[in-house]
Amino acid sequence: MENDMNAAGRSRTGPRHPDTHRPDLREPDLREPDTRHPDLRQPEAWQPDPGHPDPGHPEGCQHDLRRAEFSWPDAREPDPLDETWQSVDLFFNDQPEPGAPAAVPGTSTAQPAGPTPLSYGPAPGPSPTADGPGARTGSVPVLGAPFHSGPKPPLYAPEPREIPSVREDPTAALTPDTVVDGAGYGPLTVRAASVRGDSHRYQGEPRQDSLAVVRLGVPGPDGLLLLAVADGVGSAARSHVGSQEACRLAAMELDAVSAELAETVRAGDRPGFAALVDTAVGRVATLLAHRAREHGDDPAAYATTLRALLVPLDPRVRARGFLAVGDGGTALLRAGEWNLSLTDPEHDGDGMIDTRTAALPHAHRARALLLAPALPGDVLVLCTDGLSTPLAGDAGMRDFLRSGWGRGTAPAPADFLWQLQYRVKSYDDDRTAVVLWEAGP
Repeated sequence: MENDMNAAGRSRTGPRHPDTHRPDLREPDLREPDTRHPDLRQPEAWQPDPGHPDPGHPEGCQHDLRRAEFSWPDAREPDPLDETWQSVDLFFNDQPEPGAPAAVPGTSTAQPAGPTPLSYGPAPGPSPTADGPGARTGSVPVLGAPFHSGPKPPLYAPEPREIPSVREDPTAALTPDTVVDGAGYGPLTVRAASVRGDSHRYQGEPRQDSLAVVRLGVPGPDGLLLLAVADGVGSAARSHVGSQEACRLAAMELDAVSAELAETVRAGDRPGFAALVDTAVGRVATLLAHRAREHGDDPAAYATTLRALLVPLDPRVRARGFLAVGDGGTALLRAGEWNLSLTDPEHDGDGMIDTRTAALPHAHRARALLLAPALPGDVLVLCTDGLSTPLAGDAGMRDFLRSGWGRGTAPAPADFLWQLQYRVKSYDDDRTAVVLWEAGP
């Protein structure tokens, strides 16, 4: 039936194309004007229709819509009275704000067009779309994998892999892979981060480093800022617990004598400062050993270093107290120049890995110093050997961190974390740093 209907339809309508055998029919020549039909591109003179109102003057309209001087608003042109459009334009302005810091050399805010050698994981998904007036689609900035020294990155991937099991060690399992902290007190800005090393990530072991950013004493300028890092000894089975406890106990014991410590720093009394520090560190060692025995552990399994700065919150006091048990690093970035031998000229800044170090709870005394008065714009770095050793041994890392940390202002916490993870081959230990920025002049 369908074929019959189609056939009938074709017989009624005739052929779809002219019969080329008939001389009186020919295909239209598109190059010749068609004089038999009106040209729809040419306007025709309008003639009023007696039965319809004048379209040039619709009912209720006082404007002649056919007049050249009248035009509808162009939607492509912004209305200068539209405050919404103006606010959106300012919000999406691509120009940098006045006074914004310059970009770190060697980095770019523009995203690469495709994968780079530092790219890991799947390609990013579609960018989010904003809703509302003036909404635009924009890309989310991505820092990507940390930079590295040399032409190739280290073997390990720069991200968490294996993690400890709760059944094997609950404390290890609940220790975060990465910690970021910070604070601001008047002219002082602090950034801190602790990152599990590549080897510990690969082997599913916990981060053995710890840190503390704590205010001691009474509120106000008579208080102290405690900046501390602790590095659990790698061969000690419970050193991750030891480093955490060392930071906690140090904060408690130093707070108990914070008024006396602040006075010795203010007066430049190094012997008095050292005596107070030794007493506090001795108590930390005793309590740490007691904690180990309470849990049926050998105190040596909690072995950890401890390194701290005591910073007066009174802006008139420019001296800084320093104490250390075991290795680590203390560096000063001043006017674009690194000083890596600030607290220990014999050992700091040589770039060599030394597995022999004093450690709590065996050690009961600390090395204590009063550092020279800080200058405006100084950047003081307190760190474990996961940073101090490659910083001393790799010029690329020194240049990179000089660019990121020596700009006069502290980076945002997330940027600080990314910068701290600059990678150097053969240095796969935990990395922890607490950095103090003194306000510029």
